[in-house]
Amino acid sequence: MRFFLNMTTVASLMLAGMFLGACSEPTNSAGIEIGNPTIQQDGLALTADFSVDYSEVEVASLRKEVPQDEPVVLDSFALNLTEVRTYASYYSYMPGYNAVEGMKVWPAVEEDEQSLELDSTYVPPVLTVSFTDETVVDKAFNDIELMDGGYLKEIGVSFKPYVADDIYGRVKVDGKYVPFVYDLANFSNLQLRYHYSQIEIDSAAHKANLPVVFRAKIFTKGVDFSEANVSEDGVIYIDMKNNVSLWEQLNKQFVPSFQPLRYNYTNAAGEDSTAYVIDIWKGLAAGVGENTLINGNFQSPFTTNWILVTQYGGRADTSLIEEKSGERIMNVNVTAGGDSSFSVQLLQENVALIAGVKYQCVFTIWSDVADSITARIGSYTTFKTIGFSKHVYVGKTGQSVQIDFTPEVTDPFARFELNLGKQKRKFWIKEVKVLRLTK
Repeated sequence: MRFFLNMTTVASLMLAGMFLGACSEPTNSAGIEIGNPTIQQDGLALTADFSVDYSEVEVASLRKEVPQDEPVVLDSFALNLTEVRTYASYYSYMPGYNAVEGMKVWPAVEEDEQSLELDSTYVPPVLTVSFTDETVVDKAFNDIELMDGGYLKEIGVSFKPYVADDIYGRVKVDGKYVPFVYDLANFSNLQLRYHYSQIEIDSAAHKANLPVVFRAKIFTKGVDFSEANVSEDGVIYIDMKNNVSLWEQLNKQFVPSFQPLRYNYTNAAGEDSTAYVIDIWKGLAAGVGENTLINGNFQSPFTTNWILVTQYGGRADTSLIEEKSGERIMNVNVTAGGDSSFSVQLLQENVALIAGVKYQCVFTIWSDVADSITARIGSYTTFKTIGFSKHVYVGKTGQSVQIDFTPEVTDPFARFELNLGKQKRKFWIKEVKVLRLTK
């Protein structure tokens, strides 16, 4: 079961250009236009909170208080927050924006400070956050305009271990709590990247909150503290010299315990690691037989998740036609074809694809001008094809198009495109699916 934000809320925030209007179709036509992201202006103020969760592995349900007889309790745990980045797609010119590297939104660097970053002695500001004391960051993020002009994909938060370099806690051994100290020396720095559906959006307050939660159950899952060596001072030290096997096991589980969509970190030896968090990824990816597209039948009253892009001389508008059967048809009226097929695009982003898994793209389409279009699934960061790219001949009567493909890369934000430009014509499209066929 995939988890996403309430998409009506997202539509009201991210598709600010959406409007109702009359259309030239018959009376069964609902004149609802697709929002064009180039006219989106709204931003959201960002806050973040940092806490420890003692519940079972439940993303939507947190238990911050320590339950009675909890086998492992964390007493002190802090990290230095060094950077916040946003990753988004834009359909207006963003000078200097790199979709792969994202945009640094904290700490802000003024123009007259940029030269300082080139200075080898320059030390950027950091913010110490305590997970056990439940730090809330508000004022430091006041100037961040989240989703301002773009379609947000992820928020990345970067940390370095706090000066103390340790997590202090207690573990129950033979019915009694024994203190332990876990050394964070294995981690030089780390970045956690959270999917947009993991961000709490309050549209009424015009704010967004990123909950960065450390889940104790995941951190200590399968770890047997009963065999640990206890020092003369009655403490279980877990580091590169003491209880090494425990240290290595906890090192593997430390970063995934934050439950981001994905992460990357550098260890003390300078080695880089990057991976998706399986629990979160499974929540995003479609199951076998499910449609990875959202609102592929256009049943949402606000045509949620679909984007109409016009560029390079292309012009078009859209409307929804509701048939007597209740089915909805997307009508794209291309009034100027532009220079190329991608001068007019009907697309949907955030198509979660898994490398090596078989998928089938199916949709029904017809036009008033019989000619070809290009159907494609590519990357929003590099614009390269990662699923398929196929020329499809579109006739004047409805036809079902079926394209089987197996992506070579895993991508939670692949982009499905119907490139409809190059000449003036009308299209009718319905029942668009990208079905997952195998595990």
